[in-house]
Amino acid sequence: MYAGFGSEGVVIDLLRLGFFGMRTRPLRAILSALGIAIGIAAVVAVVGIPASSAAALHEKMSKLGTNLLTAAPGQDFFGQDAKLPETAVPMAKRIGAVSSASATGKISANVRKNDLVPSSDTLGLQVQAAEQDLVKVLNAEVREGRWLSPGEKSVVLGGTAASRLGVDRPGVQLWIDGQWFTVVGILGPLPLSPEIDRSALIGWEAAKEAFGFEGHASTVYVRTAQDQVENVRKLLGPTLNPQQANEVKVSRPSEALEAQQLVESSFNALFLGLGGVALLVGGVGVANTMVISVLERRREIGLRRALGATRRQIRWQFLTESVLLSGLGGLVGVIVGIAVTAGYSISQKWPAALPWPALLGGVGAAIAIGAIAGVYPAVRAARQSPTEALA
Repeated sequence: MYAGFGSEGVVIDLLRLGFFGMRTRPLRAILSALGIAIGIAAVVAVVGIPASSAAALHEKMSKLGTNLLTAAPGQDFFGQDAKLPETAVPMAKRIGAVSSASATGKISANVRKNDLVPSSDTLGLQVQAAEQDLVKVLNAEVREGRWLSPGEKSVVLGGTAASRLGVDRPGVQLWIDGQWFTVVGILGPLPLSPEIDRSALIGWEAAKEAFGFEGHASTVYVRTAQDQVENVRKLLGPTLNPQQANEVKVSRPSEALEAQQLVESSFNALFLGLGGVALLVGGVGVANTMVISVLERRREIGLRRALGATRRQIRWQFLTESVLLSGLGGLVGVIVGIAVTAGYSISQKWPAALPWPALLGGVGAAIAIGAIAGVYPAVRAARQSPTEALA
């Protein structure tokens, strides 16, 4: 039976002995494997959740594009708020690599649910004039209703604005600085343009007629060729305001999302370290369980030695038991980690991304920890002579 260790029968015998040792003390085995399972689950979740977040970000970027630039007025030499020329959008379109451009302009007005709401209750929202092609430039989705028509006295709400005002469908009347406007549409979320999410948008010409809007853009949105983003970024300021290019602030909204992803990654590194600590604690628990098992099973060891088992066979028996204990804990941990990742991704409406190297590595790490943790108990068991074990 123990003549060689390359035969299939010997491997099966070792597995049987390993499982037998675990079955004789199931509660202790479960508690020991639990430490490994918690550590592996933490590592898988910490790797899987950021991967899902990155996949969601990539999906957003693919849909919204990373070739969007914004230009806004800064401050002049005396520290006063500057203005963009009325010709800012046409000038932006003259840049060869620019495929489209549009703008919004801030209006000194407050939007309220009705005329009974105090004017001081702004809900953190703003009213903006919007050019006709703004939706196309932003790749925005009109979630409910439609976009603005030229000349009509209507309003389209960003998603956040609609939520705060309690508006969930078109046709509702809103009170904007002494005038009623009809909601004709509600936009979907715009991660690259959060200011639009918090805005009530009215047509450019309607804003001039209703509120005396002067036509100066507060934000110009520009779509460029993907490989020309940086070149256009350098040209945008001097093009929009040739005389005071320094008064134009140019930014790339996608960089803010990427920076947010980087911040999240730094926290993930911390949690990954905590998962590693949990694995270390789990490994110590397995080693402790195996040492106690060796002490309690001295008679079994002595009997097997008396029947002809060699030191090498005893070593392999306890090492196999330790590896099985950790391996099963690792397998459970991977399953739990997958469940946590999938559950959290679904709750955030992200695509669930499960990096297979992390899953396979989790089980592999558990087996390696079991092998390391089982070395000392296995050696200690093998050193016992039949007479000492049966004494």
